[in-house]
Amino acid sequence: MKPFIHDDFLLPNEASRTLYHGYAKDMPIYDYHCHLSPQEIAENKFFKNMTEIWLDGDHYKWRALRALGVEEKYITGDASDYDKFQQWAKTVPYTMGNPLYHWTHLELKRYFDTDILLSEETGDELWNHCNELLQKPEFSAQKIIEKSNVELIGTTDDPIDDLNYHKQIKNNENISCKVLPSFRPDMAVELAKPGFNEYVEKLANVSEVSINSYGDFLKAIEKRANYFHEVGCRISDHGLETLPYEPCTEKEAADIFSKARQGEAIAPVEEEKYKTHTLLFLGRLYHSLGWAMQLHVGPLRDNSERMFNKVGANTGFDSINDFNLAKQLNGFLNALDITNELPKTIIYSLNPNHNYVIATACGNFQGEGQKGKVQFGSGWWFNDQKDGMLRQMTDLSNLGLLSTFIGMLTDSRSFLSYTRHEYFRRLLCQLVGGWVEAGEAPRDYAFLGKMIQDICYNNAVNYFDVNGK
Repeated sequence: MKPFIHDDFLLPNEASRTLYHGYAKDMPIYDYHCHLSPQEIAENKFFKNMTEIWLDGDHYKWRALRALGVEEKYITGDASDYDKFQQWAKTVPYTMGNPLYHWTHLELKRYFDTDILLSEETGDELWNHCNELLQKPEFSAQKIIEKSNVELIGTTDDPIDDLNYHKQIKNNENISCKVLPSFRPDMAVELAKPGFNEYVEKLANVSEVSINSYGDFLKAIEKRANYFHEVGCRISDHGLETLPYEPCTEKEAADIFSKARQGEAIAPVEEEKYKTHTLLFLGRLYHSLGWAMQLHVGPLRDNSERMFNKVGANTGFDSINDFNLAKQLNGFLNALDITNELPKTIIYSLNPNHNYVIATACGNFQGEGQKGKVQFGSGWWFNDQKDGMLRQMTDLSNLGLLSTFIGMLTDSRSFLSYTRHEYFRRLLCQLVGGWVEAGEAPRDYAFLGKMIQDICYNNAVNYFDVNGK
């Protein structure tokens, strides 16, 4: 019987199979946005068992477990690693239709060379099989990256991070993959959230800038950005529940900053003004450094107060936000573009209702000499599945140029998630191959194959230019 994950998985016709096997399959991976631990890469971490490498920190799996009614002790609690794995094994058959079912078996196939489907009945067998393999030298963090043909990893790093692990990686001749920091100053932007003043003090300490004013604050951020640049950073990242655009003067932003520093309440319009002015400052800074700016727009976080109090943030209680975006996005991009200080920008939509808004806004602010300067980013988070990826690529094709797309990323905390690039590539070939078979695109495999390879790898290499200034 044909295994579930086979050579032509998700490739329903001749054209899709030709494009995938002939062009996409063996391209290297440029994983320009993820949440891997630089420390685990630097220290070449070995994982004690499948729960540690596969389940810990994976809120996708945690949400599925909760949906099936599994007790929290088997998810984020103090149950044994074995028992947590067994609960996941029981859950997997019920994830059919969810991308987790495909991802699970792709990872088992590619990393553990097994066609066994995970279930309650096979849980013990796979626990023992996979754990035995995890003890082998080829299952260290660095070897998994090497096996996965990854050329670049962009981690997600706070401006106050010392980046020592990135320096260790850079100086390690045994690591051929570039592991570069990404500048994520969310805490510096969210002045109305708890902990802002404490964060400012930490920023002052690490930057060695006495922060007595908003101007000092911006100097400290700029100093940290320059430090990141020296260590190899070429990408910034922002996680935004909404995209603010409420222009104000520097004095207004400075006054709002002072109010926050004194512990005074900040009105919603003041928060929007501060965020707008600070994000525009950052956008201009990124442009001066030659960086790309990522905007991840649309999560509504920590919605269950009860569970937030119990298990904390980033544990699977976030969802899609609903808000007006078009005027804010176009206004924000225009404010940078009007002075020719708009950096290369990637905009990710968590709410698929915003796809056309984002795709059409991107078309307003492209730049001479840069293919796809403003990008409609890949299917992200809740859209990181078959329908979401195909929808994003179709919407981009309808309103822009799919050929300029910089492709997929894992956005993951797991070293086993590189199969998401394979998943994406199969769907990309399914989409383009479908055009060919429907007579909507010529059967010109040389041209289409080159386009596929560009989307899988070449466009990202040229876009990020990590060896540039």
